[in-house]
Amino acid sequence: MSSARLLKLLGLLQSRREWSGAELAERLGVTTRTVRRDVGKLRLLDYPVHASMGTSGGGYRLGPGAALPPLLLDDDEAVAVAVGLRTASGIENIGETAVRALLKVEQVLPSALRHRVAALEIATVPHTSGPVVEVGLLTAVGSACRDRRRIRFAYAGHSGEESLREAEPHRLVTWGRRWYLVAWDVLREDWRTFRLDRMNLRTTFGARFTPREIPGGDAGAFVAARVADRWPVQGVVRLSVPASEADEWRSYGEVVTVDETSCHVRVGGETMDDVVFMLASITVEFEVVSPPALAAALVRAADRFRRAAEL
Repeated sequence: MSSARLLKLLGLLQSRREWSGAELAERLGVTTRTVRRDVGKLRLLDYPVHASMGTSGGGYRLGPGAALPPLLLDDDEAVAVAVGLRTASGIENIGETAVRALLKVEQVLPSALRHRVAALEIATVPHTSGPVVEVGLLTAVGSACRDRRRIRFAYAGHSGEESLREAEPHRLVTWGRRWYLVAWDVLREDWRTFRLDRMNLRTTFGARFTPREIPGGDAGAFVAARVADRWPVQGVVRLSVPASEADEWRSYGEVVTVDETSCHVRVGGETMDDVVFMLASITVEFEVVSPPALAAALVRAADRFRRAAEL
């Protein structure tokens, strides 16, 4: 049995809900008996191919399985997936996952399809109000993280002055509508966070490195703790749960234990309304610790919601 025929059979099963054995045999240029053997091979590879009895060699359909098996895409489908992932890379909370998936897709795209994806990207408007980061930079840095290769880049600090950096990239993180790289700074021998919109990549395929343990083990929490200090506006609230139960809000900012039943979360933003927006998604009871302006902003927001509910 040829691998090419098995792949063609898989592609047919993925393209339509159900096929008769006779139809598959005709498409593949084999007998219905051979189709049955090939279907058995797919099942051994954990593809959930379901069969039904019939006079024309029975029917076959590809059903859902316990794990996601490899999918076969034609050229148009592959382009659509790549463009969709490029668009999703700018969306909060799913951007990191989209970039990882995009790396896998673009790694195997033929050159002609890469050009089609690039052409469509020019006509695509990103759905984000944050600083624009080129997808090419995202995928290049993401590849370096995946392949564990050092990168060199020019980095513009808060003052706008550029410095040349060499780093071991570990993780890409989205936080506050911005992309950040968590990396080990080789020259400074310390962990750093870098905003991708301030990076100008010089070398992407440097020497390989052995991964290090990110402080705290959580890249998102590491970025949140580092970045929160830089926001012009900050607020601190006390959650009515212990720090061990506040993991889903660690990406908002630093979480500090108060006692066995509560913790503090420090949240930053460009404006106090930004802080209120993030606090609105917290699903446990909390109280304002500081500053008083945050309490006033929450009251204003509550009044708006109350008026909206009365309409």
